[in-house]
Amino acid sequence: MVMHGLAMARKKISTTVYITPEQNELLKQLHDKTKVPVAEYIRQGIDLVLEKQRDNLPGQLALSVARK
Repeated sequence: MVMHGLAMARKKISTTVYITPEQNELLKQLHDKTKVPVAEYIRQGIDLVLEKQRDNLPGQLALSVARK
């Protein structure tokens, strides 16, 4: 199974996320049309935020930046 470019599904941890009734309804409609689980759409949304905010996450600097 391939998900988000990973060769195999990884172990997941459970968490509680509160969403608005409108978000819930739209996610249900999307699921009904695509048969993709709502949880998968939530994980994809988290991935988008993490990618957008990656400069705010700890990590090593690229060599080109570290040399300056």
